[in-house]
Amino acid sequence: MVSSTARDYTLLDLSAQHFYNLRVPDDESVNALSPLDGRYARETAPLREYFSESAYLRQRVRVEIDYLLALSRAARLVRPFAAAEISTLQSLTSSFSSTDARAIKELERTTRHDVKAIEYFLRARLAATSLADVVEWLHFGLTSEDVNIIAQALALRDSRDAVILPALDEILTRLAALAREYKRAPMLARTHGQPAVPTTLGKEFAVFLARLKKQREILAAHRFEAKLTGAVGNLNALAAAAPQIDWLGFGDAFIHAYDLEPNAVTTQLIPFDNWLRYFDALRLTNSVLIDLAQDVWRYISDDYLRSRAVAGEVGSSTMPQKVNPIDFENAEGNLGIANALFAHYAQKLPASRLQRDLSDSTVRRTFGVALGHSLIAYTNLARGLDRIDANIEKMRADLESHWQVIAEGAQTILRAAGVPDAYESLKSLTRGKNITKSDFAAWIETLSVDESVKARLRALSPFSYIGLAEQIVDQVLDGGRKTEDG
Repeated sequence: MVSSTARDYTLLDLSAQHFYNLRVPDDESVNALSPLDGRYARETAPLREYFSESAYLRQRVRVEIDYLLALSRAARLVRPFAAAEISTLQSLTSSFSSTDARAIKELERTTRHDVKAIEYFLRARLAATSLADVVEWLHFGLTSEDVNIIAQALALRDSRDAVILPALDEILTRLAALAREYKRAPMLARTHGQPAVPTTLGKEFAVFLARLKKQREILAAHRFEAKLTGAVGNLNALAAAAPQIDWLGFGDAFIHAYDLEPNAVTTQLIPFDNWLRYFDALRLTNSVLIDLAQDVWRYISDDYLRSRAVAGEVGSSTMPQKVNPIDFENAEGNLGIANALFAHYAQKLPASRLQRDLSDSTVRRTFGVALGHSLIAYTNLARGLDRIDANIEKMRADLESHWQVIAEGAQTILRAAGVPDAYESLKSLTRGKNITKSDFAAWIETLSVDESVKARLRALSPFSYIGLAEQIVDQVLDGGRKTEDG
């Protein structure tokens, strides 16, 4: 028996001092309720810039300050600001800190209203400055949702551009590499789970690549709506206080300045149809990725793909030989959670009782959760795809064992040659059977057809009967069909 002290744990430092010296995250992620902020805190960290409570507060401070500036510059209801005053106002956003966020949250304990707490915070910050005389113009004529919706539209757009699309691009890059590398690698296809005509591994990856490229285009092209229309959508307060101002034009210009699309026909809320089209595109993207994860999982199970072992990693706590497809399994689970939330958004957000009820507010605060689970999945899929290799020998062995899969080609050649009952002849030879190369060759010799037809039949094999798979891969990789000159 080997004593534990004699074992060589070269990969791990198991000393107590090692654990004491580990840096505990400032957010104490090990105590987090949600795995997004605990186990997966590193993967989801980029989204905190857009969907954390602090980020949401900072963005709404920005909208309030921008609005005050617009009341001066565009509406000319507020006196002109000196350059130093403009700098002071803009610094409230640019230097917004966790201390500021905590101050607002402390005010909210009394107000029980987050946007009013933001207004009080800004009033307090400006009271001791030369801007004390304009504090009454803060949040002038606005409703909370004018501020909230602009802030959330910005978060959705900016997180898409900075986090979601780049993460999706990592998957597209790896799929393109796999499609290119294996576009000529013949593989037994399966329909209804049964051996079917051959395909190539690269072409099957190209199918997912083509689907995801289309989804990426839809996601990237989406333009988010926002609104500045008041408590019930009619700009009542602004029109009453300053009827000389073109408030519809003012609102359009204000929202366009953020590169958002204004919607002037609203209740207190925008119809969330526009945002839902983005979420629906994400949900379909995730569904395509679930399909990818499940197919790759099956190819690994069939030994057509192999996950490379990584030093230090463990596949099973008891079976040391295991290299499990955990990246694809993790992705599938997280995509399911994300899509459940996206489906709830599609059910909940289009309906608001009369001009406003608050049931959407807590739902909208989960956007970062849905995107967080999506991001975890994208990260795992990219890593998993980067670690797989084709087992060419296994794929060829399976094709060699299933010569019946070229029956489609054989009966089609015979039909083209005018041979009657060609389908029935191949059905008799192959249905429910595994035939060999020699079986197929012997069958050819029984046919009463021209030698040229027999030659075409002899040219068939499970390794070459792949149709236009290579050209299809090239078309996907090139972004479209090649021209004759290309």
